[in-house]
Amino acid sequence: MNNASSLNIGFIQEELLKGEFKNLKKMFNGIPPYDIAILLESSSPNNRAIIWQLIDEAIEGEILSNLSEEVREMILTFMDPSEVANVIKNLQPDQIADILQDLPETVIAEVLDAMTDQNRQLVKKVLVYPENTAGGLMNTDLILVRPNHTLEVVLKYLRLKKALPNSTDNLFVVSKTNKFRGVLPISKILTSSPSTLVKDLMQDEMDSINVDTDSLEVIRVFEKNDLISAPVTDNENNLIGRITFDDVIDEIKSEADESLRQISGIDSDTFEKTSTAIKKRGFWLGTNLITALIAASVINIFKETLEEVIFLAVLMPIIASMGGVAATQTLTITVRGLALGQIVKANYKYIFNRELIVGITNGFLWAIVLSLIACLWFQDWTLIWVISLSMIINLLAGILSGMGIPILLRSLKMDPAVAGSVIVTTVTDVVGFFSFLGFASYFYS
Repeated sequence: MNNASSLNIGFIQEELLKGEFKNLKKMFNGIPPYDIAILLESSSPNNRAIIWQLIDEAIEGEILSNLSEEVREMILTFMDPSEVANVIKNLQPDQIADILQDLPETVIAEVLDAMTDQNRQLVKKVLVYPENTAGGLMNTDLILVRPNHTLEVVLKYLRLKKALPNSTDNLFVVSKTNKFRGVLPISKILTSSPSTLVKDLMQDEMDSINVDTDSLEVIRVFEKNDLISAPVTDNENNLIGRITFDDVIDEIKSEADESLRQISGIDSDTFEKTSTAIKKRGFWLGTNLITALIAASVINIFKETLEEVIFLAVLMPIIASMGGVAATQTLTITVRGLALGQIVKANYKYIFNRELIVGITNGFLWAIVLSLIACLWFQDWTLIWVISLSMIINLLAGILSGMGIPILLRSLKMDPAVAGSVIVTTVTDVVGFFSFLGFASYFYS
């Protein structure tokens, strides 16, 4: 049981039920921290508490850094401030900052007080920045050199350090006043003459990332330039830290997980408490109920038409559903494009026109198909007009709302992934029911 492939979560859960804690404690000593984090994520709250007590304190910090925010927040409730300070002392400052941000302000202060002066100062440098910015992602483990140093001096300096920080592909070149000047690749140090000056080898064309840059933009910069690490500077071009690709990967995972949960309105842990799940999901169910009542009120307006032509009730949900699917397709494309920075004002017109053509074409095509089916089914050829016109209108409404609403929400500084799906579903339901029953009232009056 000493690698990821041998981690048998089912077996461990069975051992927990049996109360075989001694065997599990020995087993956990051979499991990497990342795998234990997966085990904790896959366990119920009660089992998490037991597992945490069986884990060697030496790897607790690394495990905490690999947990999701929800599970980590729960695990931290098992620990007092001095214990937290002790287990995270060997982590990177950005990892420590991520963990501390899951604690109440008063507890953060206690944990900082329990740290060494050196660690406290390093962590405070990261804590001042929001976690979704370059400052929140950065590490402060920098190796700095000056432009006029020779490679011989640099090599002596590196030997004194004995070990390089993880993911070190470049050293950072700064002036005497700590202004960022460029990077010196490790490969250049190894393959060039010791008498060569740093300034003759450094790459001064590499741009730094501003400390306030949004994390999504940081991801794009790393993707665009295939970076392993990147310097982080303040508004005065002072070098204050670096971001490494592992930080970016963690952020990508976090963003993907957040987007998935926001789409469904669920921002929670798989094994969260039942009472908590009821509260969180209840809000979105309540929101959905309100939108459903709005759609129902539209149907109520045309209740007399429905009473006269009963089979309209059979076809009505199909119109709303088709519009909803079209809206969701456009919404997904738009939200994704906005998140990746691909959709901007300059190309709104192209995207809009493309989606409009798609909506009209699909509207005509599927309106004809459904009309023919409905007419043959109910032997009523008036349905051709009712279905065709309402289908086209609702698909167009779906396209317009699927693109327009996310852009509007983004301009209002709101997350389109959270509210977008609820709003566009309401739009297509209301427009679908109103147009279908409205045309039915006209043609059957």
